[in-house]
Parts: sequence; structure tokens; C-alpha cells
Amino acid sequence: MRVLVIDDDVGIRRTLSMILEDAGYEVRTASEGREGLQRALKESPDLILCDVKMPGLDGLSFVQEYRRAGGTGLVIMMTAYGSTELAVEAMKKGAYDYLAKPFESDEVILRLKLAEEREHLRREVERLRKKVRPEDRFPDIVFESAAMMAAVELATRVARHPSTVLITGESGTGKEVIARHVHAESPRADGPFVPVNCGAIPENLLESELFGHVKGAYTGATTDRPGLFEEANGGTLFLDEIGELPQPLQVKLLRALQEGEIRRVGESAARKVDVRILCATARDLQKEVQEGRFRSDLFYRINVVYIHIPPLRHRREDIPRLVEHFIDKYRRQLGVAIKGVEPDAMRALENYPWPGNVRELENVIERGIVLAEGPRIRLADLPDAVVNPAQVADQPVVALSEDNLSVKKHTAELEKRLIARALEITGGNKTRAAELLELSYRALLYKIRDYGLEPHSAG
Repeated sequence: MRVLVIDDDVGIRRTLSMILEDAGYEVRTASEGREGLQRALKESPDLILCDVKMPGLDGLSFVQEYRRAGGTGLVIMMTAYGSTELAVEAMKKGAYDYLAKPFESDEVILRLKLAEEREHLRREVERLRKKVRPEDRFPDIVFESAAMMAAVELATRVARHPSTVLITGESGTGKEVIARHVHAESPRADGPFVPVNCGAIPENLLESELFGHVKGAYTGATTDRPGLFEEANGGTLFLDEIGELPQPLQVKLLRALQEGEIRRVGESAARKVDVRILCATARDLQKEVQEGRFRSDLFYRINVVYIHIPPLRHRREDIPRLVEHFIDKYRRQLGVAIKGVEPDAMRALENYPWPGNVRELENVIERGIVLAEGPRIRLADLPDAVVNPAQVADQPVVALSEDNLSVKKHTAELEKRLIARALEITGGNKTRAAELLELSYRALLYKIRDYGLEPHSAG
């Protein structure tokens, strides 16, 4: 193995070089921290012996800069008597171990052998990890792509910490799936997971839904009722579409996050709650903050750890695995004998841009299973929009002429067509359609009424 010795004492460098070369190590040396950093990043040694106190770049700064630059070698700090505190601090910054001066040759070799064994185990674990399929490591999430692997691994790492997490991504990408994974991998896994869509609850009921109410708080409040915060006590509260939260409730949510307590509607006393908060949104919250629709202090409070879920069109290698998963799901649920998808149908599924993402794909597979007449989903069992996406996309909204260039008119017509298409895909399910369209449920109801798109006219 290759070892780099960094020490401003020429005697120490020579002594360690002889000890290590006699033990079969390949040794390089540097006389100060900056030179050592350059050699470490260029030559990628397996082990680094670095003095704590050096002129210029000291040992602690070396470890910080080495790790920040992506260095992976194991670093053993060398410290004179009385400066072990610095070595311990360096270990907190990324060093593996420390060695107190003066040291015996046997002690040096023993420390390096232990470090060498640890590095060997780390590499073996990494090798085995790469061989394990994603479905074996993360059985609750279906994916194949490197982009989703990065998101899932980040979710797994943050799960064991109590930090608030903001999950972003287009509607239908699987933000709740990631939130459930964070909960399942956390110390709160045995507690409740309580999801709530902030855009699906009428604004006048949202405060009561989140925080609860006491009897007589408003007309119809005939009994005391706990809210979702109390329901999630000891577990996780998932606030989906948090960008839909009205500003007065943003203030109350911020207080609940900061103080760890809530107050039911109509109640003067606060109640302590132990809840881990996960949030999700399809909106650009930074833009919402800039335009004054979302509080900046709440944004920074919920955006402690940020996980972005890429759209399905940016991870097409996930499509075959998702198709297989949904076929298996609905085969059992519907009691049919579908075995798979015809090759030309799979090509169409892989080429379609999926504006509704994974949720739209699931709807299409369910539809295909219902319509299929044989053991496999055929091209004829897929919607026209999936089979001929370019043809559908190229249809003009309205005929364009010099006297018909109204942006307002074209925008309204496009919006009407998109809503009609979403209702068609979801079989008239307004909640699902609102998610595909990235609209709140209330906004969708208004637009359906305005455009005359009642369910009977949506197909």
C-alpha cells in the first residue's frame, strides 16, 4: 500500500520512511501541509501520516481541505505529548486515528495494519454494495436510475437525524414514497406516519385539521378534536404541497416547528408535541418567497435537508421496472393473468414524456390491464397520447391568424385542454387530476366549472 508522510521534521520523515519501507510499504514524503495536500490529491495514497502542528497549513486544516477536495485515503494524525486535543479535533473533521510522539516502530506498523484492514473492509463493502440490486437495498422504492439512487441514498442518510426535510419534484414523481422511506428508516419507524395534502383541505378547515379544536370553537365543533400534529405525536407528519399553505397558517406552523408545541383552535393553553416534519412541494418555493407568497423564515426552517426527485422523463431507465411493478400490483389486485407488455408497447411507454410522471404511468398500466384481451398489454391497449405523443402535442390550440393572436384566449384554451386531458387520464378523479396539473383541488374545481368540464364532458 502507498503511504504519504507529512511532517516538517526531516528526522521524523527519514525514520518513518525506513520503518515503513522495511515493512513493505511504498512511501512518499512532504515537508509541509500544502505540499502534502497537493501530493495527496495527485497521487491518491491509501494511508497518510500527518503531523498536527506544522507551519503554514497545519494538520487540522490539511484534513479539512483534503476531505473537502474529495480525498478518500485514511489519515492518521501524529501529535507530540500534550497536543492530543488537536488530534481528536482532527478526527472529528475526518481523520481515522492518531499516533502520539515519540512512538516505537512496532506501534507505527500496528496502527497502519489496523488502518489497512479497515480500508480493505470498506472497499469490500463498497464492492458488494455495487453488486446488490436497488430493489434488495431499498425494497419499498422501485427504481433503476443513478439519479433516483442518489435521492434515495440521501433520504436514507438523513432518516436517522431529526432534521426537517423538504422534498421537491413535479407532481407524481413519488415525493410521498420518499417521505415514507425517510420515516421507515428513522428511529420513529414504530410511530405513526401521518400524511396531509395542504392543498386538498378547504382553507377554513385547515387550521382545525392541523392543530385540532375544542368544543364550541366554531359552529359545528360539538366535541374536542385533536389535530394531525397530535395524531403524529411520536412519529412523522408529512405536509404535502406545503406551498399551498395560506400565510396565516404559515406563521402558526413556524411557531409549532420552533417551539415544539401547538394550540388547538379555541384553546388558550399550548400542548407539547414530539413530531418530525417532512414537507413536499411541486412549486418553486424560492420563487414563492421572492414574490411574497411564502414566508422566508418558514422556508429556511423546513429546508434544512433538500431532496429533489427528478421527473420520469429524466430517468427513463426506471420505466421498465416501474411497469413490471405496476403489472404485478394490479394483476394481484384485479385477479387477471397479465404477464407483461408487448415490445412495441414498451417502446411507446419508454418514449412518452410522462407529464404526470410515475402516477400517470401507473394509471396507464392499470388501464392497459383492464383493456388487455391476451396475456400481455398491447399497443392498442395504451391511450392515444402515449402511442402518438408528437401528434397530440402538435395539435394547434386554435387556428392562428393575424386577427386571432390573443395570449389570454390561447392560454385559456390550452388550460382547458390540459384539464380535460388530466380528467381523462384519471378517469374523472379530481384529486388525482389536480396533482397532475399541479393545481390545488379548490382551484381545479373553479376551473372545471368555468370551462364547463364536468366529468361527463371530460372524456
